[in-house]
Amino acid sequence: MGWTVYIIEASDGSLYTGITTNMERRWQEHAEGLRGAKFFCAGRRPERLRYQEPADDRSAATQREIAIKRMNRAQKLSLIGQHP
Repeated sequence: MGWTVYIIEASDGSLYTGITTNMERRWQEHAEGLRGAKFFCAGRRPERLRYQEPADDRSAATQREIAIKRMNRAQKLSLIGQHP
């Protein structure tokens, strides 16, 4: 079971970072509000997947997620631009 770190752009232009083992399932959860993040409950909808990065295990995925969440918006956009 491989892990993925991802960034989704929301309908208001904000960026959401998360981890999953199944990107398709996780997208559906966010889109339908089923077990999705509270981030998408406040009138925001997931618009498009902007970034994906594989991780070896849950620990590595979580560490990378934290590192990305600590980035400012410009740094996140730069990361996205490096891996279209």
